[in-house]
Amino acid sequence: MLILLPPSEKKSATPGPAIEVYTGVLYAALGWDRLNKAQQKVGQACIAIISAKYGVVRPFDPIEPYKEKMDNKKLAAQVGEALDGAETELIIDCRSSTYQTVWQSPAAITVEVKVFTRVAGVKKVITHMSKKTRGEVTHEILKTSQRPKTPEELQMIVAQKFECELISGDEKNPWVLEVFC
Repeated sequence: MLILLPPSEKKSATPGPAIEVYTGVLYAALGWDRLNKAQQKVGQACIAIISAKYGVVRPFDPIEPYKEKMDNKKLAAQVGEALDGAETELIIDCRSSTYQTVWQSPAAITVEVKVFTRVAGVKKVITHMSKKTRGEVTHEILKTSQRPKTPEELQMIVAQKFECELISGDEKNPWVLEVFC
């Protein structure tokens, strides 16, 4: 299992592990400090944060705070190299659309997490709160003792806390897990 996360807009002022330097709503909702050591170990192994400055970082990787614009060409090469070989396990893509342009994971084994709400029974896309929900989804995945190997197993885990619908992918399009909050 590989969970792809974007960095946060807000960053701490001091260098440290990536999971502490990134301090936005997604990372607050992920609740790293509420995970036990075993769950954090799983997170270290399976979370890949796509960073405009560093390429791919893991939660415990030391980084410095930065403000850097994405250079898609440079970043695509770094990310592709770092994630080479990840194409053999389920990829849970919690990145924003901006960061999805950097590296395209194999559609057959990728599940994009998209967040919606219902207003008067109509499905509506949400933006800012989607980061919070993606963080909460990641937290729930890390808390479970079962590591999802298929899109269906992922849906079963997420459905324990959220209403969600799984949409099948095809050769060109990844699976989509629509999560409602």
